[in-house]
Amino acid sequence: MSVAGLRRAARESVSGLPREFWWLWTSTLVNRLGGFVATFMALYLTLDRGYSASYAGLVAALHGLGGVVSSLGAGVMTDRLGRRPTMLIAQTSTAASVAVLGFMVHPVAIAAVAFVVGMASNASRPAVQAMMADIVRPEDRVRAFSLNYWAINLGFAVSSAGAGFVAEYSYLAGFLGEAAMTLFCAVVVFLKVPESRPEKPVVSGRAVDDGAGEVRLSTVLRDGRFMSVVGLSFVIALIFQQGYVGLPVAMGADGFSSSDFGTAVAVNGVLIVVLQIPVTRFIQHRDPRRLLLVSSLLAGYGFGLTAFAGSVAVYALTICVWTVAEIVNSPIQSSLVVRLSPARGRGRYQGMYTMSWSAAALIAPLMSGLVIDRFGAQWLWGACAVLGTGAALGYWLLMRNLPGADGTAVSEGSRVAESGGGESASGVDAAPVPVPVPVPVPVPVPGVVPGIDPAPAPASGVDAAPGAGAAVERAV
Repeated sequence: MSVAGLRRAARESVSGLPREFWWLWTSTLVNRLGGFVATFMALYLTLDRGYSASYAGLVAALHGLGGVVSSLGAGVMTDRLGRRPTMLIAQTSTAASVAVLGFMVHPVAIAAVAFVVGMASNASRPAVQAMMADIVRPEDRVRAFSLNYWAINLGFAVSSAGAGFVAEYSYLAGFLGEAAMTLFCAVVVFLKVPESRPEKPVVSGRAVDDGAGEVRLSTVLRDGRFMSVVGLSFVIALIFQQGYVGLPVAMGADGFSSSDFGTAVAVNGVLIVVLQIPVTRFIQHRDPRRLLLVSSLLAGYGFGLTAFAGSVAVYALTICVWTVAEIVNSPIQSSLVVRLSPARGRGRYQGMYTMSWSAAALIAPLMSGLVIDRFGAQWLWGACAVLGTGAALGYWLLMRNLPGADGTAVSEGSRVAESGGGESASGVDAAPVPVPVPVPVPVPVPGVVPGIDPAPAPASGVDAAPGAGAAVERAV
């Protein structure tokens, strides 16, 4: 491709997104640039504090449990308080708790504060995802989620290297650095990102009910189709987590060093940074049903091929396979979740979706350790292949009777009735979109969803040019 063609492709990849999105994107990038705790917690506890590996695993599990606990609560806050207040509360709480964690020395205190850090750091994710859905036009959402995922991985790739040098000097500096950058994210949100939560229409100075029923957590749980997507998301997340919990253990058991693992898994971050945007350009107008099915198979069998790896090069090759699955799956599934979520309930729906990844991050270490210890790593990789096949079959069964790629749709009321919700959930963007997400969308309603900028906006000076660690940190 010529230089002019590359410039045109880059311009098309970032054009047309509202200014508010780019400030949110900047906040995400800065947040990931400051990532330290999730990546270096185990090394900090074992090398700097002298605790056992078992204790380090317990603290990591508590950190993950905090994320599970906060997911649903943050989703409710996102719908009731608003996207912006939830992000501000979460980010300021994360900054404070991370700073406090750096000064803790007693094992009980460290474990307790790590749990709080897990809660606070995970609480902003439903709000961020819901706000992106609010402010980005439906036809641009796959691209927007892809750019956000690219920012997550770019920030992680840079922070991993930088934080490694910081850790050699002072672990406390790493904790305080993450706290400062998280606080900076809160400042960006406070100054530049307006609230986007859809509100009830106002007539004669009073809010009136437009017929949209209230969305409760029970509504989400009764939405059978959406909960099926959450279940499939959990299975996919469980597979991807093995790249950061099962893979290093298996490589160590085969006699490879930590630097060998670092070299191999670095392929994941590099490929995502290099390929995320061009791959998204390639897939954004293709049938998401096939993409979700194929990405599930690639994830499962990418890890399944690890059973045959005997060198760093072969391990890196298998990582290439499941990284492609990750690149395809993340923006498509995020867009699918948004399409299934009523506008006024996006926080709760996103909270439930976030919980699937948090739960996978909690269970994956237990799964990999149990299988490797009792049966061997070969069985773990075989289990990943089976899970990937099961997820692909699940997506096929879930979507085979849904609208096809021709853009046809059914009403939102029909979708809720099918799922057993029994409540109207109007407020979802209704227009057919070029991205053929095969899920029902609502009938058009008067007006537009608040927070969506119908005209393309410049990137506000942000260079628009979401790695190892906990995969849940990058998934949402």
